[in-house]
Amino acid sequence: MQPRNRPIMTLMTRIKWTICGLALSLAMARAGQADVVVVVSAKCAVSTLSKEQVTDIFLGKTTRFPDGAPAVPIDQAEGSPARDEFYATFANKSPAQLKAHWTKIIFTGRGQPPKSVSNSVEVRKLIAANPQAISYIERSAVDSTVKVLVQP
Repeated sequence: MQPRNRPIMTLMTRIKWTICGLALSLAMARAGQADVVVVVSAKCAVSTLSKEQVTDIFLGKTTRFPDGAPAVPIDQAEGSPARDEFYATFANKSPAQLKAHWTKIIFTGRGQPPKSVSNSVEVRKLIAANPQAISYIERSAVDSTVKVLVQP
């Protein structure tokens, strides 16, 4: 190898390793996500909703399912991976944006944020017991007591 080409080869090697590192980082970040699905009770009459309808329910823009039945959203705890993924995927909101949204809604007297519980197991128990409830859980937590309405 010519001495003149050595800096170019060194640069190419660094670029190659940088690209490999970025690809690995992205893959690991995706693996750490919760892979959430929107669920209702298996007893609920609603069988499908759009992402927009789900977002409207969770952001307090509507309190009813399309058939007119009450919709009771249940959130997971602030900071949980499932909650962060749900709002990023469905509402395109970060935790800070979500907090700002609810601060404005509460301040103007137009509503309150959904009740929150600690994890997907608690969500599943509440959903199974209440056909009007809607929430999100990790795909791995789905069982016969709940029905998946929307998957990202």
